[in-house]
Amino acid sequence: MGSESSTLILKRTVIVAIFAAVAVVLSLIESLIPINMGVPGAKLGLANIMVLTCLYFLKARDALMMVLLKTLLTAFIFGTFSSFLFSIMGALFSFAAMWFLLLVGRKRLSMIGISIVGGIAHNIGQLTAASLYFLTTKIFYYLPMLLITGVLTGIAVGIAVRYLIPALSRLSLFESFLND
Repeated sequence: MGSESSTLILKRTVIVAIFAAVAVVLSLIESLIPINMGVPGAKLGLANIMVLTCLYFLKARDALMMVLLKTLLTAFIFGTFSSFLFSIMGALFSFAAMWFLLLVGRKRLSMIGISIVGGIAHNIGQLTAASLYFLTTKIFYYLPMLLITGVLTGIAVGIAVRYLIPALSRLSLFESFLND
């Protein structure tokens, strides 16, 4: 393994750790914001800013590691097994949807559009987890309301990512990832 490849691996590891830490901090900040969206379990999803940004710059496996780290750390801070189950299912559904869209349409799709799909997928993942946890499909009656919140939060996250990516692209730490 050459020094260039080990340097790149180290950079990726550092970025994953930083992004995971920032995602946890954003989750903490979000928990302090008294916003009632009128739908149980609906949140702003600020940590998804880091997930989508990580997907943009790094490989899918790196972004998946960041998602898993973020979800585990926030579960240790906030939760119970059921909250971890809902979070991990939502995070994995969202990750898969955003990864796929970046894979097939990075140049054709906007970050806002990808983020909206990620927000909707997150909500579907959480409802799926709730359905499995409570052994009922009746929980899906929340889906129309969660689709609306997924679109709205997806727009907000997508706008943030649209500004964050160019800002990070100017940093030397990210130069080697721009042409990957």
